Amino acid sequence: MKNQYTLFGSLAMAILSIVYTSANAQENQIQFYRPNNKLGINTFETSKKDTVLFNGLKVKVGGGFELSFQSLRASNTATPVTKTVGTATGNVNSLTPLIDGFNLPMANLNFDVQLADGIRLNLTSYLAARHHENTWVKGGYLQIDKLTFLHSLFFDNVMKSVTVVIGQYDVDYGDQHYRRSDGGNTIYNPFVENYIMDEFATETGMHVYYKCAKTGLFAMGAITNGELNETTIAPTKIDSATKQVNKYPPAFLGKLGFDKQLSTDLRLRLTGSFYTVNSANSSTLFGGDRTGSHYYNVMSNPVTAAGTVLDNAVDYNAFSGRFNPGFGEENHSFMGNLFVKYKGLEFFGTIETARGRTITEKTNRSANQYAADIVYRFPEKTENFWVAYRYNTVTATIVGNPDDVTVNRNVGSAGWFMTKNIMLKGEYVNQEYKNYAATNILNGGKFKGFMFEAAISF
Repeated sequence: MKNQYTLFGSLAMAILSIVYTSANAQENQIQFYRPNNKLGINTFETSKKDTVLFNGLKVKVGGGFELSFQSLRASNTATPVTKTVGTATGNVNSLTPLIDGFNLPMANLNFDVQLADGIRLNLTSYLAARHHENTWVKGGYLQIDKLTFLHSLFFDNVMKSVTVVIGQYDVDYGDQHYRRSDGGNTIYNPFVENYIMDEFATETGMHVYYKCAKTGLFAMGAITNGELNETTIAPTKIDSATKQVNKYPPAFLGKLGFDKQLSTDLRLRLTGSFYTVNSANSSTLFGGDRTGSHYYNVMSNPVTAAGTVLDNAVDYNAFSGRFNPGFGEENHSFMGNLFVKYKGLEFFGTIETARGRTITEKTNRSANQYAADIVYRFPEKTENFWVAYRYNTVTATIVGNPDDVTVNRNVGSAGWFMTKNIMLKGEYVNQEYKNYAATNILNGGKFKGFMFEAAISF
């Protein structure tokens, strides 16, 4: 499987390179669009500026490819525990030995289609990823910024400030998901990995945005099915809290914000957002990534990996280095974000609090996350280079642990845009786990070392 996967990744890179020239020519033909390259950095919601003349249906083929080299080492102080997992028996608290080497590459394939004036379609597929080695469709959505086909002056005026997004779409909770690495698309992220508690899921629904260009104020309201994997099968499980058969009501989310270029040198963005679902078949707001962590095999156990029915340890612990609070039944989360850019200096901060539970729990638990990114891009006119630092910490209550656990991460990075589509970056990461029980593999856990990544996006 690994050989097939590596071959597929190499083939994907060849395909992406072949279509690069064509895609670059198509770049300026899509309306209300976030570029899949350096020009898309620090773009959040797409702008309402109507800068592209519609002159018929256009199809832009794009994608992303990343290849990373890892030099990480992990350790822990957990008490040895011997168990049988499947056909394997051994210490389930020992850590998989790590060596320096290349990780399996990831690749995305994007189709952006200008269907009509102010109406475009996006379809994104994961060609190859750590978590899903075969091709998977991430999702697709329709973005509507104009309704000219209605021939109504009223709707024309309304749509000058309104955007509607419908389909299987990134849940617009918080601002961090606009900066994260998404499989082969890592060009927006000044670091190799995402947050410890990674807020990302695709759900079927509708987002409606209102944007006031003059004031910089905007608002978003959305309703989704609350599920990554849709189902039409009636539920049979009993909710431990309500003692009733589980229900699958919709999830609701919203965002209020201010985003404005206050002067030539200064931009300020401040947002608050929420996501709430009272019960679900399987809520995945903190575990909806189908590509996997970019820190491979850290804090993994070889016995558990060998005892699973999956092909290898990469699959067994695809989200290594991340923390999922496990709010699969009920989830009520709030995030505040501050983004400030003064000339080449950027600050991006996050405050997040979440409450939720699984279907077998009677009461909610909590998880809190704080993060701060400081990025300096230079030289002044091109900003082709950067140095950055991130501090990220999560504190949460987990089932079966007497104390709240804490995970801390410090990361320093540096990078270079060779062109607007080709990026090289490296980082040093140090992550520590605190207050885990002695019988938990993460007790006294830590990993640290260097990561290097090359990425192409277009």
